[in-house]
Amino acid sequence: MALYLQDLPVGLRLSHGTHTLDAEQIKAFARQFDPQPFHLDEETAAASFFGGLAASGWHTAAITMRLIATMEPNLAGGVIGAGAQLDWPTATRPGDVLRIECEVLEARPLRSKPDRGLVLMHIKTLNQRDEVRQDLKAKLVVFQRP
Repeated sequence: MALYLQDLPVGLRLSHGTHTLDAEQIKAFARQFDPQPFHLDEETAAASFFGGLAASGWHTAAITMRLIATMEPNLAGGVIGAGAQLDWPTATRPGDVLRIECEVLEARPLRSKPDRGLVLMHIKTLNQRDEVRQDLKAKLVVFQRP
């Protein structure tokens, strides 16, 4: 089943997950995309601001994107971003089991493009202890039902 603009009233809540993160995933992502010592080495990370190995915020964002993209029901035509506000209030750690909780904050048709609309979605990425690892407000282009 695919969701269209008409299926996304303000206040609608959706959830999806999970993804279990381990130290090797954190290090592999960091080696390729964010090679900082607190993402790469437990000993160095223990003496850092984080006090232990922490995933890159961009790694958390990538996992969040996968959870959004594989959510059922999904958005008709895919997840098309049009801007975002992104915060990482707490570090993602090895052993975290991540999931997303989404809420539609705004949904409106676009006057200039009658076949689509804009949805403001609040997406929280939480771990198994309900600690918010990422807080995202995303503007999404969503198609109208044909």
